[in-house]
Amino acid sequence: MQISGIILAGGQSSRMGTNKSLLEINGEPAIAHINNELSHFCHDRAVISNDPAPYAFLGTDIYCDRYKHKGPLAGIEAGLYHSSNDICAFAACDMPFISREVYLLLLHAMHSYDYDAVVPVYNEKMHPLSGIYRKRVLPEVENLLERDQRKVRTLFEHINVRYVSNYEGIDDHLLLKHFFNMNYPHQYEEAKHL
Repeated sequence: MQISGIILAGGQSSRMGTNKSLLEINGEPAIAHINNELSHFCHDRAVISNDPAPYAFLGTDIYCDRYKHKGPLAGIEAGLYHSSNDICAFAACDMPFISREVYLLLLHAMHSYDYDAVVPVYNEKMHPLSGIYRKRVLPEVENLLERDQRKVRTLFEHINVRYVSNYEGIDDHLLLKHFFNMNYPHQYEEAKHL
């Protein structure tokens, strides 16, 4: 089973005031931590960004949105479109502490019933940008974008999704870090001490 790791590095970082994916945590840009964690279970990795230059140091493929100014769903579309594998594990650049353990649990859930996508839910909050999607949902994504429907959740009305909220066997602190979201300066300060 070949898996592509897709890092969504889009967005304006307007709430942070600077590119959050390049903020340093423990001496490395946040996106480097994400890329490294994906490398443990993904066969290839790519970054989706409309400003490719800052990410050249990662040594991964970098792709721009094919549907401009249409939000995260366009990032998912670009990742699926360019993936050479059937399964894509997505990671948002504002979640710097992702854990392979969580993704492996999601992958196991996907194979239990040939789902189109598996989306994690943590503390009653859905995290569609850190889910796993099959390439076969690409036509549905394109169809939504063609109609200017940009909400990722709208996609779930058209595909077979498994929502995962049971993380039995995974350490609570690891889960807390995995789903930690870094959008504001105070959250970046918090991230330095996690």
